[in-house]
Amino acid sequence: MGGSALIVVDMQNDFMDGGVLAVPGSKSIVPTINRYMETFHNRSLPIYATRDWHPQNHISFRDRGGPWPPHCVMFTEGASFFNQLKFPNETEVVSKAMKPDEEAYSGFQGTDLASRLKKRGINRIFISGVATEYCVLSTAIDGVKNGFVVYLLSDAVKGIRERDVSAAMLKMKDAGVNIITMKDLETVLSKDP
Repeated sequence: MGGSALIVVDMQNDFMDGGVLAVPGSKSIVPTINRYMETFHNRSLPIYATRDWHPQNHISFRDRGGPWPPHCVMFTEGASFFNQLKFPNETEVVSKAMKPDEEAYSGFQGTDLASRLKKRGINRIFISGVATEYCVLSTAIDGVKNGFVVYLLSDAVKGIRERDVSAAMLKMKDAGVNIITMKDLETVLSKDP
């Protein structure tokens, strides 16, 4: 039987309410993400936390012609994970978008996440975090492309604009992503992947 893993996408200070690139309502999903982490931890299932880990001159920043203000610059407070998240000690961190000239929304792009998961016999991933229409969307679709069965935890994600979130949800469904909530989790985890 293959294994399952939880992926918490980019829950960093700069993306939290009040941050330089805030996802509205992002703090509201923290208790739900903590419940998911507790459930996975109690079942001895691995948890991965992705993070933007940008150099100061990253291509996504406005002063280089990108769409965003500087955010999640490596080793800054803004790049740190939000302190109300209760990550278990064994949580594995996946840093992305570290090269100045390369954008990476997906936790799989330019990282060893796929090989780390496969090495552990993981074939199902459960995705939470921000922002639904950017890094969550890209990570979910890349998960499918990498051969994983992907579940989006829809009660543990937040996006920026409602219209874009709806379009992202449709894109994920079309790509084969399963959309579930906490009430579905036990049933899904108890089935063979």
